[in-house]
Amino acid sequence: MRTRERVQAAQETCGRAPAALSVVAPCFNEQESLPEFYRRTTAACQAVAGADYEIILVDDGSRDRTLQVIQALSQGDARVIGVQLMRNHGHQLAATAGLSISRGQRVMLIDADLQDPPELLTSMVDLMDRGADVVYGKRSVRGGETWFKRAAAAIFYRLLSRIANVPIPEDTGDFRLMRRRVVNLLLAMPERERFIRGMVSWIGGKQVPLLYERDQRYAGKSKYPLAKMLRLAADAITSFSIVPLRFAVWLGLLVACAATLLMAYTIWRWLSGDVVVGWSSTMTAIALFAGVQLLVLGIMGEYLGRLVQEGKGRPLFLIDSIHIDGTSRAVPLDFSRMPRQVQESMLHQLTAAEPAEPTSPRNGSDPLTRASLDPP
Repeated sequence: MRTRERVQAAQETCGRAPAALSVVAPCFNEQESLPEFYRRTTAACQAVAGADYEIILVDDGSRDRTLQVIQALSQGDARVIGVQLMRNHGHQLAATAGLSISRGQRVMLIDADLQDPPELLTSMVDLMDRGADVVYGKRSVRGGETWFKRAAAAIFYRLLSRIANVPIPEDTGDFRLMRRRVVNLLLAMPERERFIRGMVSWIGGKQVPLLYERDQRYAGKSKYPLAKMLRLAADAITSFSIVPLRFAVWLGLLVACAATLLMAYTIWRWLSGDVVVGWSSTMTAIALFAGVQLLVLGIMGEYLGRLVQEGKGRPLFLIDSIHIDGTSRAVPLDFSRMPRQVQESMLHQLTAAEPAEPTSPRNGSDPLTRASLDPP
């Protein structure tokens, strides 16, 4: 069956009704935290939505038993949906994959390490009931973090808030509750180098902060070492500001002026007959100009590299399978490219399907997966 026919069949299929609340949690090596996260999140969901909720746990290529824990939770609770990515895509894309699976009218995005308390869901729902489109957690205290990480985060958020082309709240993460229309707008953005908290800010609407004290990790260690923090900062700056490019222009002009003055000074000394061989000063000038040129080229390269990645047009993420009621069900490889309406119809089809033996898109045995590779 070709893609167009498969899409039409999915749209005609009726499945379970959308939930009132979805909780999306990206997971990477969180086997120790997941049972407690599930317990506390389930209690928080039941307090505000009764039985009308779903918990979506996204395994982002974990190397421990995270996937097995997710499968066990989905087997024991039909409201738990496990999403297995084909490889490690990173936190932002894993969160995007989970949001694409969610069907709730309200969606809470939260990490599974329990630094952000799930119990705040009640307060978030209260603020949303008063008209908020987005309720985001604003950290007043960052428990269990080193002074270096706190200082680096403070500098980064304040720098970003001053150079970004949209207001991005300081001291916030991706922990937030969003209305469905905001989630759909977020999913419609095709960019690959994602900075979700900035993208949500760009959407606008009524966005309200909720002050809270962030706890230390329940178990394990941070998944954001210095290298990943720097990469996230680069993604944020290049996605929401062209100030670095303007800085490169002004720096180039400044160095060009300095070079012109130095050349005029050199010619004046030569005309006056005062010629002194100065190897150190010459090498210093060459090194200065070369360094500035490399800096400017590096800034331009960061933006150009992101254009190249976007131009390739690869899927944002690849879902291996989803786990519902203890069974594994294949997801089309082009799921991330489907329009939101088609994604929802496909999810209804998958969740309404009869339990079957676990399958994997990698083996090519599933006709739905093979159809996703056919040209439309």
